[in-house]
Amino acid sequence: MPKLMLRRLSILVTGGAGFIGSHLVERLLQENDVTVLDNFSSGKREFVAPHINDPHFRLIEADMLDAAAVERALAGMDMVFHLAANPDVKLGAENTRVHLEQNVLPTYNLLEAMRKAGVRRIAFTSTSTVYGEAKVVPTPESYGPLLPISLYGASKLACEALISSYCHTFDMQSWIYRFANIVGERGTHGVLVDFIRKLGKNPKELEILGSGKQSKSYLEVRDCIAAMLHAVEHSGEEVNVFNIGSSDYLDVTGIADIVAKQMGLFGVKYKYSGGIDGRGWKGDVMVMLLSIERIEKLGWSPRMGSAGAIESAVKSLLNDAAMKA
Repeated sequence: MPKLMLRRLSILVTGGAGFIGSHLVERLLQENDVTVLDNFSSGKREFVAPHINDPHFRLIEADMLDAAAVERALAGMDMVFHLAANPDVKLGAENTRVHLEQNVLPTYNLLEAMRKAGVRRIAFTSTSTVYGEAKVVPTPESYGPLLPISLYGASKLACEALISSYCHTFDMQSWIYRFANIVGERGTHGVLVDFIRKLGKNPKELEILGSGKQSKSYLEVRDCIAAMLHAVEHSGEEVNVFNIGSSDYLDVTGIADIVAKQMGLFGVKYKYSGGIDGRGWKGDVMVMLLSIERIEKLGWSPRMGSAGAIESAVKSLLNDAAMKA
């Protein structure tokens, strides 16, 4: 299939009012017409508010479990960036239906609506958690079998399978992004938000879930957006799968050190929960580092490593918190 240039297109972004989605919308609006579909369960109106009067922007507030609403949103679209999902990995151990209802079923509804509307291109934000406890690190896209250890990872893998099958059955094209941990301005959840909130309440002591030795790759959100768009414009297979992350990793204690320093705190006592075999929660992967050679060969590379991404993100989050205070 031919490669696609992201210029002068009508693009639907599901979950466009979320952390990553709002950054994507901001970038796509520079050269495209963008419609955001969001139910605001985790997205924030303030993230898309700057675009409300832009004639190239449209906002649809609807739930993707409403198949008719999804069909209406797709009218006249050239492509979909599908980011809508419940991103809370931990939640699956408490509520076993949440990722089915908020990740898998909306993806099916979207693909069905695309099939009916003749919209043939979809980019999907998946996750490194589809790899489970990978025995090959850095982990390439060809690694298998894929055996997720969280219901979140399982839901994203199910979405990948649905997208692949629709592409092969109905002559569609897809880009599937397996993300490392994405951090930055407008972040609403995850370890950085957790640490900043905890240290704001008690600057002398910080509870760290697990052993603190969990080591993972982190990528700054603007690097992430650049990688997503680069992949679309530089690959043209029927199903294009890319790892998106940095080329190194950082453990949780190292993250705590950066957060404390950026907050001007010294001598903070760390209290580790221990968790399950050092994990922060059931389904927490202890070591995650993705091989990004495939996308690097297409000409993209991150501007900074994991520590740099964390430092940049903490500064942005603290500035945002200061502005809201």
